[in-house]
Amino acid sequence: MPKVALLGAAGVIGQSIAAALRGKGERYRVVGRNDANLRQAFGNDPLAEIVTWDTDSAESMRAAVAGAETLIYLVGVNYWQFELHPQLMRKTLDAAVAAGVTNIVLIGTVYPYGRARTTPVREDHPRDPHTFKGQMRKAQEDMLMQAHADGRINATVLRLPDFYGPGVEASLLHRAALAAANGGTADLIGPIDRPHEFVFVPDVGPVVARVIDTPAAFGKIWHLAGAGVITQRELIQEMERQTGRPLKRRVAGKMTLRLLGLFNPLMREMVEMNYLMTDPVVLDDSALQRLIGPIRKTPYREGIRQTLAAAECANARIAPELAG
Repeated sequence: MPKVALLGAAGVIGQSIAAALRGKGERYRVVGRNDANLRQAFGNDPLAEIVTWDTDSAESMRAAVAGAETLIYLVGVNYWQFELHPQLMRKTLDAAVAAGVTNIVLIGTVYPYGRARTTPVREDHPRDPHTFKGQMRKAQEDMLMQAHADGRINATVLRLPDFYGPGVEASLLHRAALAAANGGTADLIGPIDRPHEFVFVPDVGPVVARVIDTPAAFGKIWHLAGAGVITQRELIQEMERQTGRPLKRRVAGKMTLRLLGLFNPLMREMVEMNYLMTDPVVLDDSALQRLIGPIRKTPYREGIRQTLAAAECANARIAPELAG
């Protein structure tokens, strides 16, 4: 029986972690609400055990995690339903404790910090979220770490910045990569000249695999930073350099997001998080590197190259379908 279960596994971070476990020859369980999505992502891997769960059923959740030693929590919600984050964490903790699970790792975000008071931000930075989304993510973390303090389960949080990579649709850079590779206009969230950082998704899995094998990681919150500070404009320029052609851009600032939000719930919910574009939170992950050793980070130039190649392949697959 697999020792590790990925909850909410069908997303890109889950697939990166699965690839790292696969590379070690370890069996693993993937858990999600949509069987078709799980089978599309993992159906060809003999090391993957595919399990669906119903998060409205305590019995279903206990069954989904039974027998696992470590849970990696990646469960997502709609951007306009962040109140579900602490609710789902409570259900998961209850199920995990009832099933005798030993460890749980939450893949977290920078949202609970609110506005950065220092640059870069270390793990001891105050968590003082001024947004609803940050408050819900903080409540999720508090619940998890309280369960650790109470001795119910070993818990840790690995906090990530924005991410990008091949096939990563939930990325600030996704529409730009599609436009650079296949033509069209790059839709961006501005401002695009402020310092920012991005983690390359394929780099995440190997780090998580090392964290879950490190007992000293539990009971604390850790950072995984990106490959350095950069601006979106610089990344766009790198796309232009690699493709050899200029890229048309359409940049939406806070006011534009507010107007678009009148018709689009996702855009509406992005308004309160626009502070991350004007006052970015840049992470310091020196503590994690002291814990697990040096971390390989793909340089932005190489990450962009792989992202553009994937965008070109995606267009090549879609074109025959449209023609037919």
